[in-house]
Amino acid sequence: MQNQPRSTDPEWTIIKLLKWTTSYFESHDIDGPRIEAEILLAHALQLQRIDLYVQYDRPLSGNELSRFKDLIKRRINREPVAYILGSKEFWSMDFMVTKDVLIPRPDTEILVEAAINLLPQDSASIPILTPRHILELGTGSGAVVLALASMRPCHLFFASDRTTAAVKLARQNAKHHGFEGSVSFICADWFGPFKDKMPVFDMIVSNPPYVPTRVIGTLQPEIVRYEPISAIDGSEDGLLCLRHIINNAHFYLQPKGHLLLELGHDQRNDVQNIVDQCAKYENVVFTKDYSGYDRVVQMRKK
Repeated sequence: MQNQPRSTDPEWTIIKLLKWTTSYFESHDIDGPRIEAEILLAHALQLQRIDLYVQYDRPLSGNELSRFKDLIKRRINREPVAYILGSKEFWSMDFMVTKDVLIPRPDTEILVEAAINLLPQDSASIPILTPRHILELGTGSGAVVLALASMRPCHLFFASDRTTAAVKLARQNAKHHGFEGSVSFICADWFGPFKDKMPVFDMIVSNPPYVPTRVIGTLQPEIVRYEPISAIDGSEDGLLCLRHIINNAHFYLQPKGHLLLELGHDQRNDVQNIVDQCAKYENVVFTKDYSGYDRVVQMRKK
């Protein structure tokens, strides 16, 4: 790094370091340079971001500068902030993340919202509610299923992932949020463990891989270099996993059970064609994300 702060320089206060880092990130095309500088510096100093401004004139020690410089180097190499911190906020919950799992995205909260709207909750009018059985396929960090469990704790939740590292991490997140006994995690590839137990679920949700293979190389380096490609690669047309789930989920859904899937911003017509050809669902609804793209599809088993 050119003109980098030296650990022996007594003049590096918090505010000066924030200004320098913001400029340095800008010169390396890092999105949101000021915010990311604040997040990383607060992490290095074990402070809240607001404390950076309360203590803006505080000089950093040599060890603190050294820790912060290590974080800067990692970010300049385009390592995502979530992996640097080891955590990511989703649904106002903090989830541990590693390079074994996809980083939860804000758009995936649309999937959670759609599922919540279909799940009844205990109330004065329904004092005794028959628990629904909900399955998430490809749970990764467990963010989606744990967000659902936090909002609808009266139901029974199951989640699967094909990698043991992801399942282990999801269980740690469940324990962290107090849902250790509320969600059952299974290491499995799609519907494998449930073939002898169908139909069993009232709802199946998934954010499967849906990016066409040819597009992956054009994505941000943060994704291509660090995130698990198997979690985003949807094969040549991006539809392999979506097609598999749609064509098989109805075997595992109770009558009138719901299937909800996240999809790519330009895949609505293709997904609609898959649903039509399957001919096992009705009440197909697409929901847009915060950018106005069709991001979630929900359907009900006939």
